[in-house]
Amino acid sequence: MEFKKYFLSFFSVLFLLSVTVIAQDEMTEEEWEAEMMRLKDKKESLTKEISALQNEVNNLKAAKVQSYEDCMNELYAMIGATKADIDNFRKAVNELNGKINRKEGPKADRQKDLDALKMNKISALPEFFDKVHNQMQRSLDSWVEEVKETMYTVVRGDHLWGIAKKSEHYGNGFAWPMIYKANRDKIKNPDLIYPQQVFSIPKLTEEEKAKYDKIRKNYKPAPVQ
Repeated sequence: MEFKKYFLSFFSVLFLLSVTVIAQDEMTEEEWEAEMMRLKDKKESLTKEISALQNEVNNLKAAKVQSYEDCMNELYAMIGATKADIDNFRKAVNELNGKINRKEGPKADRQKDLDALKMNKISALPEFFDKVHNQMQRSLDSWVEEVKETMYTVVRGDHLWGIAKKSEHYGNGFAWPMIYKANRDKIKNPDLIYPQQVFSIPKLTEEEKAKYDKIRKNYKPAPVQ
């Protein structure tokens, strides 16, 4: 109603200005009547537009706006899920994302976990789609997993000390017990190894590296007689 009053007031002022201009131009009686009819038609047209707009405003006020929660529940229902399912899925996504960022291997297991999340219809929701199908996969793809062990085939003349001393292994002959312990099923006597035997060369932890480096530094060969 206030909107209508404001508009009619504005129109009245416009009408008076028009009359003033018309009077100044010294219109004929026929021109005056024609202008009055034009303005009358214009007024009726504007009045109808105001009425239509007011009806739209009233309809919007009367309409019941659905709550955000109801909208989300309808969206969840479309994929056969409940709010509890969404909460559990969100938790699973965050946990797996943390493992990937921390590189908690094995990497193959994390890929299986991610593939399982991708297969879930919930991953199609806007909240999860880019993270699950793109961001987390890129993080996995860029994850270079450290090799925990390598395999070495013994050749003629090899011994555990020499194998451990190779730069591609430990670069430290004193670490030979690591190879011995990892291959006890193949090595009965550490002084006797044979060509074509295949040994596992485990990766040293930082603690083990420090241990054998210390042994090497402190080693003093026996004096030559």
